[in-house]
Amino acid sequence: MTNEPRTDSATPTPDELREQVERTRDELGQTIEALADKADIKAQAREKTADMMRHAAAEAGVAADQIRTKTRHAARLVKDTTSGPVLDRAGRAASMARAHRRPLLVAGGAALVVLLLVRRSRRSR
Repeated sequence: MTNEPRTDSATPTPDELREQVERTRDELGQTIEALADKADIKAQAREKTADMMRHAAAEAGVAADQIRTKTRHAARLVKDTTSGPVLDRAGRAASMARAHRRPLLVAGGAALVVLLLVRRSRRSR
């Protein structure tokens, strides 16, 4: 086997055969990688989950912005349509609730426990 230039156009030279074999190996390697990627269901699931999480986060951000806008609008409407004495009383009640947050939370928790116990006792009858 010599590395002489080919004289007959139908038979490739050894160098040409080596290049063809190398090209075929590269193509086969790429094909195997593509098949392995398609067969990796866990990776596909992770990728799809990540895409869905990004999409959900974007939608949640849009929804949160819409809720904030509507809440501000509703608060403005309530403030504009509510009389002064009612707003004053509501403001005082809110500030008292903020000042006495812990007792209110304890009372609310106790009320919830009582409600659950009453419901449970009614179901067992």
